[in-house]
Amino acid sequence: MIEEQTTERKHLQQIIQTELVPYVNEIDQEAKYADHYLRQLGQEGFFSQIGKTKKKVLFGKIAVVKETAKVCMTTAFCVWCHLAAITYVTNSKNKYLQQHMLPNLTSGELISGTGLSNPLKAFSNLESIQLKAKKVDGGYRINGTLPAVSNLGKHHAFAFIANVYDEESVMFFTSCHVEGLKMREKTNFIGLNGSATYRCEFQDVFVPKENIISYDALNYVQQVRSEFVAYQIPLGLGVTLASIEAMETSLAKNQSINKNIRVQPGVLRDRYDILYSEFINLIEHGGLDWEKMMHIRLEIAYLTLEAVQAGMIHSGGAGYVRTSSAARRLREAYFIVNLTPTVKHLETILPKNV
Repeated sequence: MIEEQTTERKHLQQIIQTELVPYVNEIDQEAKYADHYLRQLGQEGFFSQIGKTKKKVLFGKIAVVKETAKVCMTTAFCVWCHLAAITYVTNSKNKYLQQHMLPNLTSGELISGTGLSNPLKAFSNLESIQLKAKKVDGGYRINGTLPAVSNLGKHHAFAFIANVYDEESVMFFTSCHVEGLKMREKTNFIGLNGSATYRCEFQDVFVPKENIISYDALNYVQQVRSEFVAYQIPLGLGVTLASIEAMETSLAKNQSINKNIRVQPGVLRDRYDILYSEFINLIEHGGLDWEKMMHIRLEIAYLTLEAVQAGMIHSGGAGYVRTSSAARRLREAYFIVNLTPTVKHLETILPKNV
């Protein structure tokens, strides 16, 4: 199995080097959307679940997000969006979606986003669900607006949740070219503008009953949330590790100066190793406990912030250039703070003695 994983990792690195590395500056500086990379991952079997145990699927996808994030967290976030959608459809009881949509998602033929930021906050009583659904013949009509949904395009799809009644929510899956859906691209962020993020306005959008992921969205999300949050954690792991490795390189070149900096890469690597081990052990033995997963998610957000800030200090003036890797990682890290569940969200709902 180790040999198999090594072969897969080498294959992944080849794809990263050819399909991602040459485009990182365009993604970061010009909002290029690297959907070709996601499609390549799908074509090469990195989203496939056939013949794999759930644990092997988890570890494989975590590795894809982590290794991608080391090079470009914008694209790693897009990978996460797609993996979240695969998670939703995989765990749905809707056989139509599993038979007709899931193969296209895992092969990379269909790329998908996830519009669950608002309902996740709503389920924690931090917001109200923004979309309303009305039952009609053959399905539902949806109205309302989602301020930001990422990893979208004309021929993409995404999942979302709408309230049918005040206390009933339904989870849907729809294509982006459905009639009545207006998408307005957003590229005014300090980072991750290449994430294909759109404001989605639903104007009497019809979604057939065949595209319903769950009629009980609240309970369904509680069943799958640990898995899709598990794919968020390697976003921070990848950026943190890239920062540590860059600091180690700088230290080797400028030891007489960099050794005096207050935060050293060895200290950050020790903390990274502890957190990474805690994460892997949770998946291996802990059954994806939700509260523990959220605790790790919070801790990696803070560690990532520390790592990228230290990375800027170690890089010196070279890092104070917009196109530098250190500056890019700094901006990427602030997105991890605001990715749902956000740090504010986590600090609000997590008990302090976990």
